[in-house]
Formats: sequence, C-alpha cells, structure tokens
Amino acid sequence: MATTVPPDETNPPKKSKLPLIIGLVLMLLGGGGAFYAVWSGMILGPQAEHKSVSDDTSPLPDIAFVAIDPIVIALGESANNAQLRMSSQLEVEKKYLTEVELLKPRVLDVLNSYLRAVEIRQLQDPGALIKLRAQMFRRVQIATGEGRVRNFLITEFVVN
Repeated sequence: MATTVPPDETNPPKKSKLPLIIGLVLMLLGGGGAFYAVWSGMILGPQAEHKSVSDDTSPLPDIAFVAIDPIVIALGESANNAQLRMSSQLEVEKKYLTEVELLKPRVLDVLNSYLRAVEIRQLQDPGALIKLRAQMFRRVQIATGEGRVRNFLITEFVVN
C-alpha cells in the first residue's frame, strides 16, 4: 500500500514578503527624516556652521590686574630646607585699581602669614593648589574689602 503524503506537508505555502518590504521602507524614511531634522537644526538646536563668530563675542569686563610681588617662603627643617616661590596677580575692576594697589602691603602680609603656616605635606597633595588658592583668595578679599578683588590668579607656584 502506498502512503500518501498530504499536500500541506510537501509544499507549505510561501510566506508573504510584503511586511518585510514595508518595514524596510518605513525604516529608511524614518532614518532619513531623523537625519534631516538633526542636520537642519530642528531637533538639537542650530548647527554650528550657521552661527556667526561675531554672535558669540561679548565685550570684556572693565578689569585690570594688580601684580603682587613674588613671595619666597622657607618651608623649614622638616622639608629639608625647601623653599616655596609664588607669584600672583589680583583681578580687580578698574574703579578699584588704585585702592587695591594702595593695599598691596596688606595683601603681601596676609599671603606671607598664611603660607608660613602651611605644612609641606599639604603642598605635596595633588589638589593642594586649588585649596590654597581658595584660602588665599578669601584672605585677600578680607584684607582689601569685600567686592574689590574679583579673582586671585597664581602665575607661579614652585617648591624647590
């Protein structure tokens, strides 16, 4: 007796490729639309090439710099007679320039007093300069009067 195979098992019906083609077309359209939206600046803001250089510039504030005399501090016997050499400048508004220059001896005194109290191990810390700068800036603000000094800039800081 011959066995007959049902027609479903020998030739299964072919699946339609129409959903695959529709998905591919929609993906290409969505990707192209997203690219255009980003490129034209509709989504992530204006593109850098459309900005003018003159739009970004603003006038500089009316400031001046007061140079502080270099300071050399002996760090003591525990540091094998090492020395700290520091140069700095004060950023001030021009209207306070003469007042701050008049107060330079007071600023030097405050900085010398503070730096003599600093231990060598504090200077060896990698983040020490940031902490020292903040401490010195606050002391300078107190010595010159609140609001006269905008910033304290360390231009040289060397431990020999």
